[in-house]
Amino acid sequence: MLGWLNTPALYLGDVATSRGEILGFLTGVLTVWLVVRRNIWNWPLGIANVLLLMLLFRNAGLYADAALQPVYVVLGLYGWWAWLAGGTGRSGLRVARTSRREWMALAAGGVLVTAAIWQYLDHATGSTVPLADAVTTGLSLVATYGQCRRLVESWWFWIAADLIYIPLYLYKGLALTAVLYVVFLGLCVLGVRAWYAALRPSPVPA
Repeated sequence: MLGWLNTPALYLGDVATSRGEILGFLTGVLTVWLVVRRNIWNWPLGIANVLLLMLLFRNAGLYADAALQPVYVVLGLYGWWAWLAGGTGRSGLRVARTSRREWMALAAGGVLVTAAIWQYLDHATGSTVPLADAVTTGLSLVATYGQCRRLVESWWFWIAADLIYIPLYLYKGLALTAVLYVVFLGLCVLGVRAWYAALRPSPVPA
């Protein structure tokens, strides 16, 4: 199975694109589109997506992204539960703003995680992009937690991460994945608009 996923399916110029990268592209786009729509099925599909990306990133030498994909699986299971029964009285969570306390915790946690990953990659692996890999991983973890809690500002973390991911993946020869993150960036803009709209109260019928 791993051999089949790693086999080139097409070429974008001189760059080989594997079956796993194509499947990661398709499941990734559908997952983010479902998040924009606040559809609960984004979580199981997203778990399948991160497993595909784990293989892809490992082969590309993006060690932090690859090693933390199991963390995203755990966060995916948590988000799936939270959207179903994580609210008051075991109801599903509603879209909400990030509180000051949550901002402080997310900022501190993001900086510490990024610094720790950067030092590890720089001193213990052969990564050629330790800082970029660490920053995008830290931003993605913070964004994923915010998504689990349906915090509207999580979209801004995803946008920041995508703006770094796109040139990073081009540099690592993952052309299709770079295109995927351009699509993600557009979907994030739609997500910001849709989730902020969900914060507004519904009009009362006359």
